[in-house]
Amino acid sequence: MESIKDRIANLARAMNKKPEMDGEYIDYPTLRKQYEQQASQDIQALQQRTKQERIETIHGRSDLNPKWTFANLIEDSDDVIEAISIAKSFIAAHDDPSWRQSGSHMMLFYGDYGRGKSHIAGAMAHQLIEQYEISVLYRQLSTLLEMRYFSYDYSAKDNIGEKFREANQELLDVDLLILDEVCVNETVLKKNTQSWLGNLLRQRLVNKKNCILITNHNLQDLEQAVGRYCFESIKEYDTYKVRFSGPSRRTAVSQEDDPHSAPQGYQPNQIK
Repeated sequence: MESIKDRIANLARAMNKKPEMDGEYIDYPTLRKQYEQQASQDIQALQQRTKQERIETIHGRSDLNPKWTFANLIEDSDDVIEAISIAKSFIAAHDDPSWRQSGSHMMLFYGDYGRGKSHIAGAMAHQLIEQYEISVLYRQLSTLLEMRYFSYDYSAKDNIGEKFREANQELLDVDLLILDEVCVNETVLKKNTQSWLGNLLRQRLVNKKNCILITNHNLQDLEQAVGRYCFESIKEYDTYKVRFSGPSRRTAVSQEDDPHSAPQGYQPNQIK
């Protein structure tokens, strides 16, 4: 008949543990402590793997450009430096549960093309996903409006109406919604579009969901473009307005080396 010592030794061998230390018998409390420590390490490793899988899933659904990170930003002007400071303060505020529960927060990035608005918004989103597992959705408003328009085609065979309803629900549910190109090339949105966007923002406000809006308009033109109802929805948020006024970061398209370029007297789409 096996002794207690033999049983413990057999159990230890079955679990790939060593019941002896320096040739001495290990008592049960010590052995139990070792097993508990190993179990704790295994649980922590499993939790870390599970967390990483959740983060990867959020990244996959966010539709963010993977190159939009703080590491890739060039701090070459005062507006970018200030915007990064505000962005990092916004991220750090998520450490405070009372701040997160206090209401809905909105960052409004406005300025001309190529100033880094989308990049900084994306960098914020990537960090919020990594640190806090915040669900994020990046969408261009014009793409959503096209989908919304085609959803009224009841003769369509591609289930566009159902797809838009699913997309609209996702816009309501996600923790952080980034709407880019708001009113791009639009002086005034149609009335029903203004109402739809205003209602979307108000529903997110009620549910304490945060937003980042990115536009090329100044604030006065944006109010005219989205309409008063929608702009009042924006003002209801705890809003952080960030103006981008520095130089464009996009590479200029030079005509010097292009043999097919137009004559110098003609400059299409020139902004006055």
